[in-house]
Amino acid sequence: MTRTSLNRKSFASRVAGLWIVPVTLVLWELATRLAAQPYFPAPSTIAVRIQELWFSGPLTRGLLTDEAIEAFAPSLGRLFAGWILASAAGILIGVAIGRSARLADYLDPMLQFGRAVPPPLLVPIFFALFQIGTATQLAIIVFGVIWPVLLNTADGCKTVDRQYLETARVFGFSRADVLWRVVIPAAMPKIFAGLRLSLSLALILMVVSELIGSTSGIGYGLLTAQQNFLFADVWAYIVLLGVLGFLLNASFLLLEGRILAWHQRARRTI
Repeated sequence: MTRTSLNRKSFASRVAGLWIVPVTLVLWELATRLAAQPYFPAPSTIAVRIQELWFSGPLTRGLLTDEAIEAFAPSLGRLFAGWILASAAGILIGVAIGRSARLADYLDPMLQFGRAVPPPLLVPIFFALFQIGTATQLAIIVFGVIWPVLLNTADGCKTVDRQYLETARVFGFSRADVLWRVVIPAAMPKIFAGLRLSLSLALILMVVSELIGSTSGIGYGLLTAQQNFLFADVWAYIVLLGVLGFLLNASFLLLEGRILAWHQRARRTI
């Protein structure tokens, strides 16, 4: 069977599996209509509210309303800024730990302690250090997001096949060449696994950071809707976050598939 036919079969199976979506929506609609509870609006009501809140603007702005721009722009900015900072720091520290057993033994107790601390518990400390604002929100995101990247990177660099390293030494690779041409490429699958997990955490912590001391963003809008008992708006924000998480994950998987295509080909040839 050719690769094209395999790809078509995989795509067809994924499309066929989407039958669960309309079935779930229909059952959800019927259940909420029968229950008639204001706390659980029907999907059709939520969809109308989503359109009114964020997608009823002019065509020149892609139908985005002023509320959408005010909510999406700061939230996405914080999410990606925090994720990029945490990813860069996590990869750098993870590579250092993965290639130095002495450094790993020295830092392991602090790393295990740090990863066990829930980021929301450190909000008062971050407020004291950075005051209320973007710096505090970024600190919350970075602290919670860095651990999957750091630990996966360290594990990936630590478990590189010894044959690869010995082959590099035989060919006279320098220490920098071994790192860039052997260690990091071999660790890339685990690094990307950490990056994918951290991206999901970044979305969660972005909302958490905006629930406390924020005046803009998706989390702030969700909190405002909750405080004003706007249940349809609350569910609209929940659905928005779910769709955003799905799109971020799908986009990352697409990027990962392109970057790590060589790794998948190498596995098939082994």
